[in-house]
Amino acid sequence: MIMPRGEQLLLPANPWFIALSVALALALNLLPTSSWVGMPDMLLLVLAFWGVHQPHRMGLTWAFVLGLAMDVQQTALLGQHALAYVLVMYVAQHNSRRLLWFSGWNQALQMLPLFFMAHALQMLVRMLAGDMFPGLWLTLAPLLEGLLWPLAVALLLAPQRRAPVNDDERPL
Repeated sequence: MIMPRGEQLLLPANPWFIALSVALALALNLLPTSSWVGMPDMLLLVLAFWGVHQPHRMGLTWAFVLGLAMDVQQTALLGQHALAYVLVMYVAQHNSRRLLWFSGWNQALQMLPLFFMAHALQMLVRMLAGDMFPGLWLTLAPLLEGLLWPLAVALLLAPQRRAPVNDDERPL
């Protein structure tokens, strides 16, 4: 694949760093404030990021298992988060080669409908199970996730951007 002009060649992603970032996102989602209406789903954001940037390392199985863990933790309908996470991961992996051509903000614009779809799907499943409409505050979470996407790109790609060996003789 030809790299976009001006992009830096990235090092391979460390599997331990991927696991650490997913574990930290899960820990943020386990906080009591994460169940407030309008709070961004950090685990969804990190799973979508790794689905775009490392589709061969973060698969649908991890999205399903972590979604079930979120369902159990939030005492939600079993499979509600799992369905949304698997759908987001599938679309992110399917569009990963196209999304990598864009910058962080343009990727955020491309991911925004996906985040809206995930939250709408969760709301639809809840309402079909008999829950009440949570209100328009629900649209705040995908907007915040879209705004956090460039920050996630900068933070989660930072370890891959460092030079492996500082050598003036090598052009890469």
